[in-house]
Amino acid sequence: QVQLVESGGGLVQAGGSLRLSCALSRRTFSNYNMAWFRQAPGKEREFVSAITLITGSTRYADSVKGRFTISKDNAKNTVYLQMNSLKPEDTAVYYCAATTDYGLGNLPTTYRYWGQGTQVTVSS
Repeated sequence: QVQLVESGGGLVQAGGSLRLSCALSRRTFSNYNMAWFRQAPGKEREFVSAITLITGSTRYADSVKGRFTISKDNAKNTVYLQMNSLKPEDTAVYYCAATTDYGLGNLPTTYRYWGQGTQVTVSS
């Protein structure tokens, strides 16, 4: 059973920063590609960023490019999302996801395993 556990969400003022963490409960961490999605109230779940755990290749949504950084620590089986220059429109529940499929998919259907989500609220 693959489990993803997110942490690091919270309330922050516009312009501030947060770092989200996602721990994967499998030893074969590098067999998975990981991603972050987010979902605001009344909206569909949208892609934020993805990373391949073998090569470290990354992909970002245009809305977060230059502000968010995805990274990994293979020794800790953990993926991070550093979020800087946060805006009120970044407010959402952020989900970590994992897949054994090849590549940096940006569709929720690509990812088989999901975390429980962590709330990020950015006040203006």
